[in-house]
Amino acid sequence: MIRLPRLDDRHPGHFPDPRDALIEPNGLLAFGGDLSPLRLITAYAHGIFPWFNEGEPILWWSPDPRCVFHTEQLRPNRSLRRALKDSTWQLSVDRAFGQVMRACAAPRPDQFGTWISPAMIGAYTALHDLGHAHSVEVWEQDRLIGGIYGVSIGRLFCGESMFSAQSGGSKLALCALAALLREWEFPLIDAQVSNPHLMGLGAVEMGREAFLLEVETLVTAPFDARQWKNLPMIPTQRILEGGSFS
Repeated sequence: MIRLPRLDDRHPGHFPDPRDALIEPNGLLAFGGDLSPLRLITAYAHGIFPWFNEGEPILWWSPDPRCVFHTEQLRPNRSLRRALKDSTWQLSVDRAFGQVMRACAAPRPDQFGTWISPAMIGAYTALHDLGHAHSVEVWEQDRLIGGIYGVSIGRLFCGESMFSAQSGGSKLALCALAALLREWEFPLIDAQVSNPHLMGLGAVEMGREAFLLEVETLVTAPFDARQWKNLPMIPTQRILEGGSFS
């Protein structure tokens, strides 16, 4: 019988080596601990993330392979540009982080419940307040119709979830995030675990060892996190035409 490590509440900055994660279920590394900012930042800085359902112990994962988007390759495709060519939607950054998280947490027709519990919303809102969690929002006038959020450390961005209230909202938010990160020389977006939807958007799989080496470099890369603040709201067309937020 395999014994899964239990995290020590007294040492929130310590995790087992992610290379020791289970093969089945793929990437399960440890359980327990809490969702404090220090523990979450330590986890992401070592290629680890929490994923569990409400009422379960906190479970920590580092799967092999890892699902990622390369920001240089993630651009609006022809169908998205065509669908939104006359759109008057607007894009923003960090103007509605809590709204994006709550929208991502809303149960969808094809799923029962959500892993984005009130505890997760509180934990990532605390990270947002500290400058380590960010969102990109899509607006139709004053209505939020799409968005994505995730965690940023150094030049690493770990995507957590996205949503659409109108067709194309989440795809546009993802492409806008990639454009912003590309401008700042972030090479990839961690998408954690692959699925057909992510692969259809352009994600690829990367072996865990290669991913961990990339993480080690990116989290120590100099980056002024104040650049996330006070970015202007921009029209959708700027991203569809290959522009950026600047």
